[in-house]
Amino acid sequence: MSDDLTGRTALVTGASRGIGQAIAARLAAKGATVVVHYGTDKGGATATVEAIERDGGTAFAVGAELGVDDDVETLFAGVEAGLAGRPLDILVNNAAAVPAGRLGVTTRAEFDHLFAVNVRAPYFIIQRALPLLRDGGRIITLSSVATRMANATQTSFAMTKGAVETMSMTLANELGVRGITVNAVAPGATLTATNGSSFDGPGVPELITGLTALDRLGGPDDVADVVAFLASDAARWITGQVIDATGGLFLGPRV
Repeated sequence: MSDDLTGRTALVTGASRGIGQAIAARLAAKGATVVVHYGTDKGGATATVEAIERDGGTAFAVGAELGVDDDVETLFAGVEAGLAGRPLDILVNNAAAVPAGRLGVTTRAEFDHLFAVNVRAPYFIIQRALPLLRDGGRIITLSSVATRMANATQTSFAMTKGAVETMSMTLANELGVRGITVNAVAPGATLTATNGSSFDGPGVPELITGLTALDRLGGPDDVADVVAFLASDAARWITGQVIDATGGLFLGPRV
């Protein structure tokens, strides 16, 4: 079964940089027309589109800040204008707000923002996308290793990712009659062009790689390849699952 996506359309949220940018590029390289969503980084989204086009792919950018009133309608006004009547085949919910901090440090406003962007937005994006989504389509939402690996600095963030994992399982059961698969992908420690400072502390890369079965930090392409597989016909029999894309982070002691 082919992983070719020629003739299909995909919406990737948060695709102006990092993992989202890599996902958009990978789907485009496999033939999909990609809607590159951005929240505030218009320059990054433009760069993503230009890179896709230089490589022979097709893409266009749509801006919409998530987590605010009318965010979904703003997003889909741009999506529908760009698709010009074509249906949607692939939806990748990648955009997310970053962890806010420990219990007792996270403010109520930060907590509410996390849930608005990481839970409410994907839920209502899926709801709004369903009339456009072709039977046999794909819905993929990015989760995190934080749902299975306790980290006191990411409690509220992990709660949001646990929510979208449950959402994915439930919607997979509901939407299967249309041949639509719904899955989540959980990255781990993934080094991107914009988060390098997170790994700058003395011994941090060594600590993480020492906890990782495949003995290295992940990169955006490692996650993008998993998403592209789930978007393809080859993954037609996988639904309601959380795919761990961490390289085996924190599986247990390495001896």
